[in-house]
Amino acid sequence: MSDAARSANTFPEGFVWGAATAAYQVEGAVDADGRGQSIWDTFCRVPGAIAGGDTGDVACDQYHRYAEDIGLLADLGLGAYRFSIAWPRVQPDGSGAINQKGLDHYRRVVDELLARDVVPYVTLYHWDLPQALQDKGGWPARDTAYRFAHYAAVVHDALGDVVKQWTTLNEPKVSSHAGYGSGIHAPGIKDPVLRDRAVHHLLLAHGLSLDVLRRGRHAAGQQVGLTLDVSPVVPASDSQADVDAARRVDVDSHRLFLDPVLRGVYPVQLDCVEDGDLELISAPIDFLGINYYRRILVRAAPTGDQRAETILPEGVPVTAVNWPVQPDGLREVLVDLHTTYEELPPVYITENGAAYDDVPAEDGTVDDPQRVDYLQTHLAALRTAIAAGVDVRGYFVWTLLDNFEWAEGYAKRFGIVHVDYATQTRTPKTSAGWLGRVARANALPSGDSTD
Repeated sequence: MSDAARSANTFPEGFVWGAATAAYQVEGAVDADGRGQSIWDTFCRVPGAIAGGDTGDVACDQYHRYAEDIGLLADLGLGAYRFSIAWPRVQPDGSGAINQKGLDHYRRVVDELLARDVVPYVTLYHWDLPQALQDKGGWPARDTAYRFAHYAAVVHDALGDVVKQWTTLNEPKVSSHAGYGSGIHAPGIKDPVLRDRAVHHLLLAHGLSLDVLRRGRHAAGQQVGLTLDVSPVVPASDSQADVDAARRVDVDSHRLFLDPVLRGVYPVQLDCVEDGDLELISAPIDFLGINYYRRILVRAAPTGDQRAETILPEGVPVTAVNWPVQPDGLREVLVDLHTTYEELPPVYITENGAAYDDVPAEDGTVDDPQRVDYLQTHLAALRTAIAAGVDVRGYFVWTLLDNFEWAEGYAKRFGIVHVDYATQTRTPKTSAGWLGRVARANALPSGDSTD
């Protein structure tokens, strides 16, 4: 490989390579050791809410098999693990008594990671609100933000001596929009007023917990950030109606979260903002996590109350969840953030991956060439964004394991490790070995660069 090709394929020194999971999707053990109920435990019991009537009751049983999974990750050569703490496992009712057995579990997980030289990246909230707090109003209730800050302080006090990488929230847009707007996620509510209140109180929870972590006794040497899902939003045509529709989607899906965090203002008026809230929300973060999966092609909705609709581009391959595969969208997202927000902090790609219908061969191996191509092309696009000046510090594949994929149940597989749900047998796919080699080399193989 020439020096130029090597430079084009190499990632910055110290670049972090890891895999991500979320507690409800992998842990199972929903009744073990004092864990309380979450909104997802409740939502999974709603007829028709989840494909196949599936639940996260067992999931990947990682609550009991975490050492095996950490071993898999470490053996691949991935040096970081992004995972979430289940709030109801630590504080069953979301307030009041702390469940020490829950904290002890996560301490064992962290100790196992450190023993295998894997850096823990902890997410405090990945959608599993304690049901007891939903019964009191959930995220549309302002008090939930204060309950979250207390929970964050408890976890930080217990783990902050060894965990130095913290994410407050994962994708608050999904928590608010899908949970309280469209109702396709827990708690399954369809109310635009409650949705907007959830938006603000989730961001307020971020700001309050950021303040708590900064003032905690383990604050030295830590990094605290927030993870947002961001996509380029493209109008389907040059018509003014489509352009306006795309702008509305971008504001509602992205700027509604980016602007208050990075600029201290909302792009639209929310009626539940109180004095001092935006100062908390816009306090500087140490990093911004970006979850990227696809471009969004938008046209004005022809009829009905809906003002915009997402459509699939013609001639573009799609994944098993019907998302278009457009790797350059990742570069677009990063360059847009870099040019739009002057105070953009360092970025981590905290999720990126694809679902495909992976079928084990007769010998038990799982070959997933589509996922290898997906990762290869997206990492090439990421490398191009870095070359353009975007400060990207790491990449976490979504996801380590096939798992409970929210409303899709177990029908869709995003993992680089195949899980046989009947036996809980783990089998690394071809993509796992490929990504491990990239991580060890800190570079794409020759010929994978798009520079």
